[in-house]
Amino acid sequence: LATDAARPGFTAALALDADGAVSGFATAWTTPDPFPSGRAYDAVAAALGPRRVTDRLCGALEVDELAVAPAARGTGTGAALLTAVTAAAPGGRCWLLTSLRAGSALRLYRRAGWHRLPEAVPGRAALTVLLGPAHPGAGAAAGAG
Repeated sequence: LATDAARPGFTAALALDADGAVSGFATAWTTPDPFPSGRAYDAVAAALGPRRVTDRLCGALEVDELAVAPAARGTGTGAALLTAVTAAAPGGRCWLLTSLRAGSALRLYRRAGWHRLPEAVPGRAALTVLLGPAHPGAGAAAGAG
């Protein structure tokens, strides 16, 4: 977390339950230009190509983590955390990467207005890129589901 907190544009949100226990958290930061390598970045770059990566993702707020405790799921905690960390996204430009196998997460993002890009991200993890509801590229992604 200390390394992530030093990233440009870093933001985080924490949700607490009535007893003060952590019920969820989210982190985000600005995706640098040039687009990073390593982690899943290489697969995203292969799927989108250099121009779309630069146009859609570089300089945008990247939601890196969103986690909600089982007891808090279905209470709006995830949506509130997502809104909290993306509220200051420059020009509404925010994005995230998730697995197509994460059904409950995909439903949350869809309800929150996020749009999946149609390009398949190569690899065994079945990853997909989603753009935030106010992202200028979200309209083009809307038909992807």
